[in-house]
Amino acid sequence: MIKTLDENNLITACKKLSKQDKDLAFIFQTYGLPPLWAREAGFATLIHIILEQQVSVASALSAFDKLRGKLNGEITPENLLSLSDAEMKAAYFSRQKIVYARDLAQNILNGNLDLNRFGNLSNEEIKHELKNIKGIGDWTADIYLLMAMHRADVMPKGDLALHVAWQRLNRLQYRPTSDEFLQIAERWKPLRSVAARLLWHFYLNAKKF
Repeated sequence: MIKTLDENNLITACKKLSKQDKDLAFIFQTYGLPPLWAREAGFATLIHIILEQQVSVASALSAFDKLRGKLNGEITPENLLSLSDAEMKAAYFSRQKIVYARDLAQNILNGNLDLNRFGNLSNEEIKHELKNIKGIGDWTADIYLLMAMHRADVMPKGDLALHVAWQRLNRLQYRPTSDEFLQIAERWKPLRSVAARLLWHFYLNAKKF
């Protein structure tokens, strides 16, 4: 069983899902192999994902780049906590996200959260630890598992792009709710991360109808 994804097993996983699901097969046959979107595990990536909450990918990247510039490329808990509110607002952090970022940094520095342990933990254990941090919910934890930990069986809860992709793919009159989509995704176990990557691939490349 594939537990983590890499460039070698992604195509195998896509082919396997394509044999089981006609919708995913259509995406794979029409648009090809999805990119292996990946990020380096660690504090900086969690900050980036927090910035992506409820905003566009482009807006979050702009804020992340601004933060990286202020910290001379060294986004660490210590460096982030050295910034004032005004400096973080200048990097496009909302008041709420300033609180979230600082809480994450403090929990890492005081030893409540050890990201280096995650390689030995299950998805559920990692989510439990991350969700103890203010401002980190299911979606943020799921994206970290999928992008940074490369786990093979994660479906990001509440990801709007995935819901829209499914609606367009099946030409539905309505967009599925978060719970409805998670139920749909049960059919793709234990490769839900691969299904998510295929659906994102479709979302980014297919014409709107």
